Amino acid sequence: MTNIHPLEPLTAEEIIASCSAVRDHAVAQGSKPEDLRYPIVTLAEPAKDQLDTQPARQAEVNVLDRASGDVHEAIVDLATASVKRWHHVPGVRPVMLFEESFNAIGVVQANPEWQAAMRLRGITDFDKIQIDPWPAGWFDWPEEEGRRLARCVTYIREDPGDNGYASPVEGLVVVVDLATSEVLRVIDEGPVTVPKGPGRYGAEDVGPLRTDLKPIEVVQPEGPSFELDGHALRWQKWRLRFSLHPIEGLVLHQVGYEDGGRVRPILHRASIVEMVVPYGSTQAAHWWKNAFDVGEWGLGRMTQSLALGCDCLGEIRYVDGVLPDENGGARVIANAICIHEEDFGILWKHVDLWTGANEVRRSRRLVVSFIATVGNYEYGFYWYFYLDGTIQLEVKLTGILQTGAIEPGARPRNGEMLAPGLWGPNHQHLFCARLDMEVDGSDNRVYELDTVGVPMGPDNPGGNAIETVATLLETEASARRDADASRARRWKVANESVRNAVGEPVAYALLPAPAVRMLADPNASVAKRAAFARHNLWVTPYDPAQRRPAGEYPNQHRGGDGLPAWTDGRSIVDRDIVLWHSFGVTHVPRPEDFPVMPVEYVGFMLKPVGFFESNPALDVPPSAHCQA
Repeated sequence: MTNIHPLEPLTAEEIIASCSAVRDHAVAQGSKPEDLRYPIVTLAEPAKDQLDTQPARQAEVNVLDRASGDVHEAIVDLATASVKRWHHVPGVRPVMLFEESFNAIGVVQANPEWQAAMRLRGITDFDKIQIDPWPAGWFDWPEEEGRRLARCVTYIREDPGDNGYASPVEGLVVVVDLATSEVLRVIDEGPVTVPKGPGRYGAEDVGPLRTDLKPIEVVQPEGPSFELDGHALRWQKWRLRFSLHPIEGLVLHQVGYEDGGRVRPILHRASIVEMVVPYGSTQAAHWWKNAFDVGEWGLGRMTQSLALGCDCLGEIRYVDGVLPDENGGARVIANAICIHEEDFGILWKHVDLWTGANEVRRSRRLVVSFIATVGNYEYGFYWYFYLDGTIQLEVKLTGILQTGAIEPGARPRNGEMLAPGLWGPNHQHLFCARLDMEVDGSDNRVYELDTVGVPMGPDNPGGNAIETVATLLETEASARRDADASRARRWKVANESVRNAVGEPVAYALLPAPAVRMLADPNASVAKRAAFARHNLWVTPYDPAQRRPAGEYPNQHRGGDGLPAWTDGRSIVDRDIVLWHSFGVTHVPRPEDFPVMPVEYVGFMLKPVGFFESNPALDVPPSAHCQA
């Protein structure tokens, strides 16, 4: 253990030992061991200046006393199995526990008022029920104060293999206290006919299946080109580490590119640190839905095992994930992270018309990915590394839509029809990536680059001039920025102390996709709680305590925590800086999205801008086919 890398994730044994130490400490403080739950146990990442040493290996533990509702944060020294820090965090709710969510289902089914509402709809077989507990949000209702809540919605499954989202029970919501297992309120807008249309999508349900798809096999007879050592990854000139975090899911660490005999740093740490899914319907079963799938559930806790030929294709290497199980133990998710190479078409090409010489190189990319299932949706997160120094994050959204029932002949105001009697609410998926930049060193600055046409005039008599306007973002307040595709807007992270061959500072640019922002009214609860999604870019000086853009505990939080609370005007020029990039999709449902949604793609790129002296992929050899 003496030579373990400081960023190597916790083992199952370390998770169990950490929980045991915390349990002993909490019991000494008056807690009962049977009341304690441990939803978050992860490596306490060392400070940046300690990574070249062998710092004390520590675990960060989040513990809930279910009896009192108290939440404590602990730091455990793994060498001595002792608690080094014990901090009570008053008035917060941790991520929703799986145990309490499952309990809520039984609580709803046993509730007489819910049962009466179901009978009013002609439903008497309560075994043919699917109940989905949702995070409750915060709306200043008296029942919310001091409680851990879920709002539960109901669907019908005629048998276990049914797709419950094809048969929603519209207008019925049950508010459950997760701590006391009691129903606080049953909200019922009145019966709506439950759709009975088909919703199954398995291969045995949708036939006949196509017979003319020929196999595609990816074969690398000499094996992959990357090297994997624990959680350290080396591919071509890329060097990086990765881990699986219970909240953030897949995390990248110490990303660098070997150039001129040394590894030049680009990113110290990168991950998705929050996301919110606000629904845009005013109806009782939908208006309050705005799940924070990272902060309220824990994206990493929802990680799925991946299967060769299904989720990943090619010469695959898998890495298991090790996470806490809430009760002080550890669980291993087999094949949690997939690593492989993909052919990606042409890297560069030119035919010299004078000589006829044809030079072409094929591109390939390294893929590091994982998939999380959060209720009805799947989210695949794919980090791509290219031979030319580009980094890309692509999020793949699939799964099943949230649905509602509607009477024949009616049309929804805030959504679209999916099938007879079935509609889907308009909604958004808004992600926030935290990019701890380190472009050739820790002192960086950010320029906003807009490429625009120049008005016709004495300096532009032909009216054809195009120029790029660079604006230095000097403070946090000035760095709350929005994407603008009409100006080809991007943001350049530059290191003024390192110059390239043409005398410019070396840099990487953040290239947003056609980014969206939150559409909810600024006074809406979700807009206050997810203020990060109201701008596409925020920039802050690095602070190890500032990790989540909506705060550490967004579950039932009133709002205002995180980025809006931190960005108080600090300088961001020539500092160790963090980029917070909000991006996503606005989803207007369509019939083609049901019963299961084809993948939708969204993401961003980080591209070198003067980071290299020239095209860094000149030395990629031609493929054997091109040499024949």
